[in-house]
Amino acid sequence: MRLILYSKPGCHLCEGLQEKLEQITDPSFELEIRDITTREDWFGKYQYEIPVLYLIQDDSEVEHPVTRPSPRASVTQLQQMLCKYMSNLEKNNAE
Repeated sequence: MRLILYSKPGCHLCEGLQEKLEQITDPSFELEIRDITTREDWFGKYQYEIPVLYLIQDDSEVEHPVTRPSPRASVTQLQQMLCKYMSNLEKNNAE
């Protein structure tokens, strides 16, 4: 799976979330950081919402929104949230 983080330079919430995501090893996912200042459509959509997370399953390009975690969430709490979200997404797609 691939996790997309919409972010922008100088956003301390984005940087904090990115640092925590980079510490997670299980579940396994590829982290892609998208700088919203590089595209007008991203900037228009996310300028007041960042950080924004989406999950993409390997076999599709459909972006599934992930609930934004609290900035106070620990790496462990973030990991548990992602595990639960990924499990639910896989279960829903299997049905």
